[in-house]
Amino acid sequence: MLLLLHRAVALGLRPACRFKSTHSRLCIQACSTNDSFQPQCPSRAFSTDNSSTRGWRVMGTLLGLGAVLAYHDRRCRAAQESPHIYTREEVKSHSSPETRIWVTLGSEVFDVTEFVDLHPGGPSKLMLAAGGPLEPFWALYAVHNQSHIREILAQYKIGELSPEDKMPSTLKTSDPYADDPIRHPALKVNSQRPFNAEPPPELLTETYITPNPIFFTRNHLPVPNLDPDTYRLHIVGPPGRRPLSLSLDDLYKFPKHEITVTVQCAGNRRSEMSQVKEVRGLEWRTGAISTARWAGARLCDVLAKAGHQLHETEAHVCFEGLDSDPTGTAYGASIPLARAMDPEAEVLLAYEMNGQPLPRDHGFPVRVVVPGVVGARHVKWLGKVSVGPEESYSHWQRRDYKGFSPSVDWDSVDFDSSPSIQELPVQSAITEPKDGEMVEAGEVTVKGYAWSGGGRAVIRVDVSLDGGLTWQVAELDREEQRPRKAWAWRLWQLQAPVPPGKKELNIVCKAVDDSYNVQPDTVAPIWNLRGVLSNAWHRVHVRVAS
Repeated sequence: MLLLLHRAVALGLRPACRFKSTHSRLCIQACSTNDSFQPQCPSRAFSTDNSSTRGWRVMGTLLGLGAVLAYHDRRCRAAQESPHIYTREEVKSHSSPETRIWVTLGSEVFDVTEFVDLHPGGPSKLMLAAGGPLEPFWALYAVHNQSHIREILAQYKIGELSPEDKMPSTLKTSDPYADDPIRHPALKVNSQRPFNAEPPPELLTETYITPNPIFFTRNHLPVPNLDPDTYRLHIVGPPGRRPLSLSLDDLYKFPKHEITVTVQCAGNRRSEMSQVKEVRGLEWRTGAISTARWAGARLCDVLAKAGHQLHETEAHVCFEGLDSDPTGTAYGASIPLARAMDPEAEVLLAYEMNGQPLPRDHGFPVRVVVPGVVGARHVKWLGKVSVGPEESYSHWQRRDYKGFSPSVDWDSVDFDSSPSIQELPVQSAITEPKDGEMVEAGEVTVKGYAWSGGGRAVIRVDVSLDGGLTWQVAELDREEQRPRKAWAWRLWQLQAPVPPGKKELNIVCKAVDDSYNVQPDTVAPIWNLRGVLSNAWHRVHVRVAS
């Protein structure tokens, strides 16, 4: 009997001595017992006590220990010989601490529940990948692609993805959105068709330049799939001049100009207007804004090549995209000719975004970038440019993206009575902490962004922890802001002590630009039926840990 027990114990101990590979090390951690189960030498245990009761006690302990270790040995062997197979749907269902948090990398499945709170970038970053693949997030942060990071992850492996479990099949070819590009899973989707999405706030201000995969996406129509070799941009010339038909190579011959520009949707923060009164439009939160380094030919150079020059009378440059609805109607918009022809305005026909060709969602192969102006005028997939005495007749120029009094409703609205939005008002928002989050007592760190249209520089961001009763000045990043050319946002942060005894904080921010424009304190006075131009003080309520 003792021999059998001894053999059982020895059998349970073998895995710790046998496995060498990374996979085996994982198996040991997943299957081995803790210190309280470490076996003692059987011969010593029996030699020190002749009592039969003591002997049976020890024998029972060893019997249980042998069974436990033998069971773990079988688990380890099974894990090595035949890893558990999971479907993507099974993985997707494990996306919270209650269901446990699973992720995938390649064909491997990991249960990272115990690691979430240890994640150096904070739990919220890792939770973005919960129930899905890690690759899209690791692609954003190259620091993950190191051997020691993979060794840490290997400790949490629980199985493999089913080889038969394929990605969801594409939509039917009759669907105009069937050929839309694949998007980053971190994006918070506001609509699938057309696709509109924003990055989560904790990623939005992680870096000054927004990575291409999580740059907010505003599409009005299906994304065209254009061939760069056959692409042509048509520039209508003035009377008596032939139009230009420019290939990508032709555009590359113009002097290349690079600028950092923040693009903001007119509907950014619309969800806050919806809380006052219903509006029509996508429920954008604080993420319908992003910043990139754009490169391309200046519009003024291309227009001059086509023979255009400034007019004494009012004129407009009209843009037409190559995206269209089933009736053939394309997206269009326009800007004043004076802005388009001004070299200081730096309007671009951009073909690069953050040093790469434009992604399809962001206008490949060519889009307009109009610094300091609402995103609706930054026409993507640009196909045609013309100059005329009136602004574009596009629906999105004439019957959308305009502001109205709170008293105007859909029965009384007259779109011809209001000008189209061009430059946007001063704006700021809090990206960390998130609304409803629990913060530690002692000190709180508040982060966010601030921006103003028309090239006006942000000179100050004020932050309050008590709903606006008292204020502190946030620290602005050191990115250069050129006079009258402050095309990009300022990221800011404030580290402040939490007032003693406070159980919750009502955090507020407001920005001031170099014309001393400041955000209004509440939403109601600026409410409008389309929910655009939402730039009231941004408010976040958090609880303080006791």
